[in-house]
Amino acid sequence: MGDLLVFVLSGLVSGALYALLATGLVLSYSASGLFNFAHGATAYLCALVFYELHSGLGWPAVPAALLVVCVLAPGLGWGLDRLMFRRLARAGESAQIVATIGLLVALPAAGLWAVELLADAGAPVRPAENQFGLPGVGPSPARSWRLADGVGVDSDQLITWAVTAVVAAALWVLLRHTRLGLRLRASVDDRSLTELRGISADRLSSVAWMIASGLAGLAGVLATPLLGLSAHDFTLFLFVSATAAVIGRFASVPLAFAGGLGLGVLQNLVAGYASFAESVTGFRTAVPFLILFGGLLVLTRRARTAGVASADSPPPDHLAGAPWGRRWRVWAAGAGLLCVALYTVTTPFWSGLLAQGLAVGLVFLSFTVVTGLGAMVSLAQATFVTASALVAGLLMSRGWPFVAALAVGTCAAAALGALVALPALRLGGRSLALATLALAFLADQVLFQMRWLRGGDAGWAVPRPVVGPVDLSDDRALGVALVVLIALVAAGLGALRGSPSGRAMLAVRSAPAAAMASGVSVLRTKLLLFTLSAGLAGFGGVMYASYNTRITATDFTAMTGLVWLAVVVAAGVRRPPYAVVAGLVYAVAPRLLSDWVTESAHLPVILFGLAGLALANDPDGYCAAVPLRWAKRRARAGAGRTAAPRAGTAPGAVPGAVPGAVPGAVPGAEPAPSAAPRSGQAPPRGPSDVAGARPGLPAVVTERAPSGRAPAPPGTGGTPAPVPGPGTPAGSGPRFAGGDAGARTPAGAAPPGAGTGPGRAPASRRPGRAGRVPGPALPAGRGVALELRGIRAGYDGGNVLHGVDLGVRRGEVLAVLGPNGAGKSTACRVAAGLLPATGGSVLVAGRDATRDGPVRRARAGVLLAPEGRGIFPALTLEENLALYLEDAGDRRAVYDRFPRLGERRGVAAGALSGGEQQMLSLAPLLQRPPAVLIADEPSLGLAPRVVEEVYALLAELRGAGCAVLLVEERADAVLGIADSVAFLARGRVSWCGPRAEVDAERLTESYLGVVR
Repeated sequence: MGDLLVFVLSGLVSGALYALLATGLVLSYSASGLFNFAHGATAYLCALVFYELHSGLGWPAVPAALLVVCVLAPGLGWGLDRLMFRRLARAGESAQIVATIGLLVALPAAGLWAVELLADAGAPVRPAENQFGLPGVGPSPARSWRLADGVGVDSDQLITWAVTAVVAAALWVLLRHTRLGLRLRASVDDRSLTELRGISADRLSSVAWMIASGLAGLAGVLATPLLGLSAHDFTLFLFVSATAAVIGRFASVPLAFAGGLGLGVLQNLVAGYASFAESVTGFRTAVPFLILFGGLLVLTRRARTAGVASADSPPPDHLAGAPWGRRWRVWAAGAGLLCVALYTVTTPFWSGLLAQGLAVGLVFLSFTVVTGLGAMVSLAQATFVTASALVAGLLMSRGWPFVAALAVGTCAAAALGALVALPALRLGGRSLALATLALAFLADQVLFQMRWLRGGDAGWAVPRPVVGPVDLSDDRALGVALVVLIALVAAGLGALRGSPSGRAMLAVRSAPAAAMASGVSVLRTKLLLFTLSAGLAGFGGVMYASYNTRITATDFTAMTGLVWLAVVVAAGVRRPPYAVVAGLVYAVAPRLLSDWVTESAHLPVILFGLAGLALANDPDGYCAAVPLRWAKRRARAGAGRTAAPRAGTAPGAVPGAVPGAVPGAVPGAEPAPSAAPRSGQAPPRGPSDVAGARPGLPAVVTERAPSGRAPAPPGTGGTPAPVPGPGTPAGSGPRFAGGDAGARTPAGAAPPGAGTGPGRAPASRRPGRAGRVPGPALPAGRGVALELRGIRAGYDGGNVLHGVDLGVRRGEVLAVLGPNGAGKSTACRVAAGLLPATGGSVLVAGRDATRDGPVRRARAGVLLAPEGRGIFPALTLEENLALYLEDAGDRRAVYDRFPRLGERRGVAAGALSGGEQQMLSLAPLLQRPPAVLIADEPSLGLAPRVVEEVYALLAELRGAGCAVLLVEERADAVLGIADSVAFLARGRVSWCGPRAEVDAERLTESYLGVVR
C-alpha cells in the first residue's frame, strides 16, 4: 500500500505539470487552430530565465517566478502570435506543424546562446545547459514531511499541487463566469462567426496565446527541480502532455486538465508495477510514448471529409507544360559545376563538407515523398535512417558486401516504415505527426538499445565501397557518386509523379474523399508513400553512414529528425532539387557561421529553426518562392507592356471608360444599350437585357431589332450593330432589352426616365456603340443603408462577381435571387467584410467601408446571418444570447417573446432543432435591430411552417427600420415580403426592380436562361 501511495503522489506531481502544459495546448489550438509543438520549448526558455535570475543574478525565487510567469511568458506568446501564428493559421497544416517544430528547435538554442553572450560580457550568469538538481520556487534544499511509513512529500511537490489547484480554479472562473471567457469559448466554436458579431478574433487569439504561454512558463518554473535544464526532457514532457490534450480532443480544457493528472499517475503505476519491463531495456522511460501512441489511436477521430473540394491545393507551377530541358537545365548545370568544382576548386576539407551535404540531401529526398507528394508529416525519418544504417553495419561486420548490406538495410527501413504506417495512417495531420514521433522515441528508447543491433557504444563500422576502379574513400569521388545517385532518384520521383500511381498519390493529397469516390484506395496509396519514403530514407542513411564510416545508435535521434524536417520544409519540400539545396545548406551553413560570425554551436540551430518562420509568408519554402516571384514579376512586366498601347484615350473621355461610352458613365462598367426608354414599354426581361446596372440608376434599353441586329442609337443615323452571339466576350458589344427603364428601379429610387428628363441632355455616342446613361446614385440622405458599387470579388485569383451593383434602404427588404453558383453567397461575404473585394466599393450609410473587415462592419451595424445557422453550437442558448445582448433584461424580453427558447436556455445550441436554431439567430435582433441584416438563405433546411415564421421575423425587422438584404434560391417563398428584387446570374446583376414587376417569365429566364 505504501508503494502505491508513493506512485500516486509522485505521479500527481508530473501529472500537474502535464495538466498545465495540456491546458495551454488546448487553449492555443482552440483559439487559432494551431497545435504548438514549441509549447515545451517555451516552458524550457522560461525555466532557463528563472534559473539565471534566481541562481545567477541572486533574485529571490518568488519575484523571479512572477516576472517570468506574468511578464516574460505572456509577452513571448503575444509576440509570437503577432509575428507568426496569425499568418500560420491561414497556411496548410503541414506548414503549421513544421513552423512550430522549427520554433521548438530555435527557442532553447536562443536562450542558451543568450546566456553565452552574457557570460562573455561578464554578467554573473551560470552555465545552464543540461544542469540538474536545481532549486525551485520553494526553499532550497526542499523541506520534506513524512506522511506514513515510506511515504513522504517535499515542499516542491506541495507547491506544485497548490499552484496547479489555484490555476485550475482560476481558469474555470475565467472561462465560465467572465465575458472574456465566453468570447474565448465562442471563438473556439466558430472564429468567423465571432468576427461577424463584432468581436475581434485576432485579439482573442492573442489573449489565448498569452494565457497558454503563461501556463507553459508556470509549468517550466515548477518543473525545474524535477527536470533540471534539459531541453530534451522538456520536449519529451511536452509530447507526453499532448496525450492529455488528445483526451480533451483539443477542445475541452477541463478534460485536458483531468487527463494530465490521470496520465501522470498512470505512467508511474505502469512503470512501477510492470514486472516484465525489467527485462526490456528502456521500457520504463518509454511508457509515456506508449500511452501517447495508444491515446492517439483510440481517442482521435478523423474529421468528415465529404464535400471538401480540395484539402491541399498545390502551389502554382510557372514551368508547367515546359519541355524537360527548360525545367531541369538550371539544376543540371548546377550539378555539373559542382562535380567540376570538387576536382578543380575545392580543398579536401570543403570537398568532404560538400559530400556530407549531398549525403544529407539524399536523406532529405525522402521528405519530398511523404510530405511533398503525400502531404503527411512524418517525424520518424531519422529512425528509418538509423535502423537502416545499423542493419547494414551489422551485416558488413559479418562479411557482407556493401551493395548487399545496402539493399537489406534499405528493405529493413521500408519494412519498419510500413510497420509504423499501418496503425498510424488512420490518423491525419497533427495526430499522425505525433504518432510517428511517439514511435520514433520508442525506437530510440527500446529498439536501438538492443545490444545485438546497436553494436555497443562504438556502433558498427560502415566502410566506403570501391566500385570498379573508383574508390569512394576519396571525398571527391564520393561527392560525384552522390550527385549521380541524387539525379537517378530525382528522375525516378519525376517518373513516379507522371505515372498512374503518382496521379493517384496527388489525388489523395489534394482531395482524399474525391479520390476515394474515383476508386482510389486512400489507405493503400498512403501506405505505399510511407513505405517508399522510409526505404529512401534508409538508402540515404546507409550512404550517410558510409560518409562517416561508422554508425552508432545515438547518431540520428528523433530530435535530429525534427531539425531535418525544419530545414528541408523551409527550403521547399515539393521539389527534389530543393531538398538537395537544403542538405547542402545544412552541412555548409554551420561552418560558414563558425568562420565568419561566431563559434557558438547554437546559432546554426537557431537559424535552422527560425527558417520555419518563413513558412508563415511562403508555405512552400524559400526555394519555391524565389522562382515564383520572378515569374510574377515577369508577368506583371509583360502585362504592362501589353497595356501600354491601350493607355491613350480620346480627348475628353473618362479615363478607364469603355470606348464609346457615355461621358459620366461608371468606369469599368459594361456598355449598355443606348436608346432612351419610351413610356409604356414592357419591362426588360432576362439576364441578357442590361448588364452592370446599379439600383437607383435608370436602365438604358433599346427596342428589339429584327434579324438579330440592334437598332441604331436615336439621332445617329448609324447602322444597327450585330447582336453578340453566345460566344461573344462580356463587354465586347451591346446588350439589348425592350421596356421601361423605370421597371428596373428599386422602391424609392429615381423615377423612370430620370436619366433623360428635363435638364439632362440625351447622351451622344458613336454609331454602332452602346453606352450607359448616367443616373442618380443612391444618396445617403435618402436612407441608403448598404450599397455595393461595381463589386468584383472571388477566390484564389478567380473572380466570381463581375461588377455587381446592389443597394438597400432602411426599412426595405431587397431579395437577391439566382440559381446555384450565381455568386449570391459571395456577395454576402463581400458585404459583410469576410471576403475582400478586388474591385468596386462598399458603402455603409454613405461611408466607404470597402477596406473594413468583418469586425468593423459588424460594429457599424452590418450583421450577416450566414448560410445555415448563425449560432455557436457548443455554447448554451443563454450564452448565445449573451454574446449579442449583454443586458439580462434584454434576454428576458427575448424569452417572453419566445417562450420555447426560454424553456431551453440551458441546452447547448447544437442540440436545438433547425427551426429553434434559426429563431435563436434572429430573436436577439428584434430586441436590438441592426442597421443592416444580410440573411443568406435563412430558409435552408427548414420546414415550410418554420420558414413562414422566419420570414415574419424578417418583416418585423423591416418594420423596425432595418435594411434587409435577403439572399434566397427559392423565389416563391421570398417574393411575399420583398420590396425590391435583384436577379443574379453568373456573378452579374441581370435585372433589378420593384417586386410588382417580377413575373413568371422573368423568373424562368433568370434561373434557366431561356425565354418562354
